[in-house]
Amino acid sequence: MRSPDYNRRVVVTGVGVVSPVGNDRDTAWRNLVEGRSGIREITKFDASGYDHNAAGEIEGFEAAAWVDPKAVRRSSSELHYGVAAAKQALQDSGFEVDDSNRTEVGVVFGSGAGGQTLMVENYSTLHERGPNRVAPTFIANALVDSTSGMIAIETGAIGHNIAIVSACSTGTHNVAEGAEAIRRGDIIAAITGSTEMPLLEVAHAGFENMRGLGSPRPGEPLQTVSRPFDATRNGFILGEGAGSLFLEDLELAKARGARIYAEVVGYGSAADGWDMIQPIEGGTGSARAMKMALERRGVPADEVDVINPHGTSTPVGDAREAQALWAVFGDRAARDRRSLAISGTKSMTGHMMGAAGAFEAFATVMTVAEQTVPGTLNYRDFDPACDLWVVDETIRMPVRYALSNNIGLGGHNGAVIFKRYDGD
Repeated sequence: MRSPDYNRRVVVTGVGVVSPVGNDRDTAWRNLVEGRSGIREITKFDASGYDHNAAGEIEGFEAAAWVDPKAVRRSSSELHYGVAAAKQALQDSGFEVDDSNRTEVGVVFGSGAGGQTLMVENYSTLHERGPNRVAPTFIANALVDSTSGMIAIETGAIGHNIAIVSACSTGTHNVAEGAEAIRRGDIIAAITGSTEMPLLEVAHAGFENMRGLGSPRPGEPLQTVSRPFDATRNGFILGEGAGSLFLEDLELAKARGARIYAEVVGYGSAADGWDMIQPIEGGTGSARAMKMALERRGVPADEVDVINPHGTSTPVGDAREAQALWAVFGDRAARDRRSLAISGTKSMTGHMMGAAGAFEAFATVMTVAEQTVPGTLNYRDFDPACDLWVVDETIRMPVRYALSNNIGLGGHNGAVIFKRYDGD
């Protein structure tokens, strides 16, 4: 264990993703840039009796390609997605975990809800077939930290290992806390991220009864259902998947000649303490998290060029996030200034719940690395309550800093900032 050094620089050297827009870095990024939606009709269960039948489902994913087949049978999809994304990020980084360093490589990887599928299945088994038929392995595989444990098993990374849970901000907090663990000296590198599989009928029913789910524009395709900050937005849509970033000490990365995507330079976390569903009036909790992220290492607010917002496409949520952005960035946020680009990738994936922050951290890192801002699909109608420069088509532009912002049920707010790395 090293001594803490809060000026220690941490960089992203590997990325991995399993998502509605692709199950690897290149496919997912290409689809984001080309504006290809991953939203389609639900197939995970029969949604014909519901008013809403769209979701961001994953296609073409083979769990056994990433997880031991025996473990696949005992576990559920969110664990498979998380292990796959984590392994991709580790492989992409070129970092070799071995006996000389495995105790110094950590896993900071969460989930918003864990293995709900296993809980539902075993509850049904209990009542239909009796207590003796409940699987003895389901509890260990259904916990929120099951994925972080399996990542350690599958990769050999046995250092600092935790799973942070903060609803829709889970991914943001796990990525950023992984960077802080490196600065504290707990580890030299971290596999970070989050995963989620919320496409269960009971969850769908709950969100529909909450009146949170959205509908496409009348007479338009299903893919128009998610339209963040648009004046016609009327709710979010669920998505599934996982995202992972491999983080390491900059000096270590330079010494081994690693590709550096971006530097992790800001982190903020704050609570609303106000309501379990809606963000607080004025978005003040989110604003505090973003201000903290800027102040932690002195990031100039006027040099943040891109925001990947929470942007779920809900009437109240998007308006309050816009208020938070104005509170932090002032009139730089205004649409007509064209100074602070808003890239709402949930328009293509739906809301991946606990995995959202990690997937959007991936998108933000790629935005910085490629100096390219994915457009917000379906954005057409300006809403004065969301006076933001919402980029509706992919553009290339200089990106110095980009911020990923998330707002979780229960009032959990998180923000993480990535900086362009120029070899300094």
